[in-house]
Amino acid sequence: MNLSIVNSFTNSRKEADMAKRLRTLGIVLSVIGVFFVISGGVAYTQVQDGYGSLQSFSEAQNVTLSYNEDGQLVDRGTTEGADAIMVLLTEDWGYPVKDADLDPNDPLVNTGSEYMFQMATITYHTLHGTQTVVLEEDTEYNGETFAAGVYEFDVNGMYWTDFDRMNPIEGPARDQAWNGTAHALIAELGVGTVTHSALQLGLAIAGTLAAIGLTVLVAGLGLVWATKEEKATKPDATEPESKKDLVPVG
Repeated sequence: MNLSIVNSFTNSRKEADMAKRLRTLGIVLSVIGVFFVISGGVAYTQVQDGYGSLQSFSEAQNVTLSYNEDGQLVDRGTTEGADAIMVLLTEDWGYPVKDADLDPNDPLVNTGSEYMFQMATITYHTLHGTQTVVLEEDTEYNGETFAAGVYEFDVNGMYWTDFDRMNPIEGPARDQAWNGTAHALIAELGVGTVTHSALQLGLAIAGTLAAIGLTVLVAGLGLVWATKEEKATKPDATEPESKKDLVPVG
C-alpha cells in the first residue's frame, strides 16, 4: 500500500478521534451550563421571595420618610434637620447612601439606605436630646455633692458607652436617653438594612450563576456544532470513471 495513503488514513482517524473527544467535551460543558443556569434561576426565585417578604414587613410597619414638595428629605419639617442626619449617616458612620434608594414617590422604608437613614434619625435625636433628671436627696459622688433637685442634662452626642453610669445625673440620663425603645428600634432597623444588603448580594450571585451557565452552555454547544460530522458527498456522476479510479502513486 502506498505510504501517502496510509498517512492520510492515519491522520483522518486521529482527526475523527479528536473531533469525537471535543464533541464529548462540548456535551459535558452544555450539561454543566444548564446546571448553572438552573441554579441561577432558583437563586433568583429565592431572592424575589425575600424581597416580597421584606416589602410586606415594611408595609405592615408603615414607616415612611418625609419629603417636601421639591422631593427633598426633611426631618421635623426642615431640610436642615435631614441634612444633619445625613451627615451623621455618611460622615460619622461612613455609610454609602444610594440616592436611587431614596425615592420621594415611594417614601416607605424598605431599602438599605432608607433603613439606615431612619436608624440615623432615631440616633440623631437621641444624641441631641435633653433629659430631665430628678434627685430626691443630696448625693455625693467622687468628692462632688449633687444637691437634690431637677437637672436638665444635655446628652450632647454621647452614646451609651460614653456615660458614667455611676454618676447620679449621667446614670439616670443614660437610661432615659438610650432607653429600651431606642435600642429596639435601632436593632430592628439594622436587621432591615442587613436583610436588604443580603438580598442584593443574593441577586448578584444569581446573576453571576446565570452568566457563567450561559457562557459555558454556549461554549459547549459551540464545540458540538464545530465538530459536527459532515455527510459524505457522492462522486460527481459526470466525472469520468477513469478519474474516479485513479490512485495516487508515490
